[in-house]
Amino acid sequence: MLVCSCNYITDKEIREVIVELLDQDCWQLIVPAKVYHAMSKRGRCCGCFPNVVELIIKTTEDYHAHRHSTEAEVIDYMSRLKQFHEENRRADIERRNQRHRAA
Repeated sequence: MLVCSCNYITDKEIREVIVELLDQDCWQLIVPAKVYHAMSKRGRCCGCFPNVVELIIKTTEDYHAHRHSTEAEVIDYMSRLKQFHEENRRADIERRNQRHRAA
């Protein structure tokens, strides 16, 4: 099924890239931009991104169901995810502060 009509990308191609990314690091945070970057593509209208997010979720769930991930791995992933969010939150605050200082 065609997911991205701007780049002519199918759901099969997207799932394959997601699995490749998970094989590299099965606990990394995967977002549509990362999938497109791995395909040497970029979002144009980005209307497909909600469908890509759904494919990421479903493919990641299936991947981990077949992998039989342990609770310790899940806890480690959650701490890495929390750290990622904190770093991004701090970066957002800093960018806002820089814009206010420049204005």
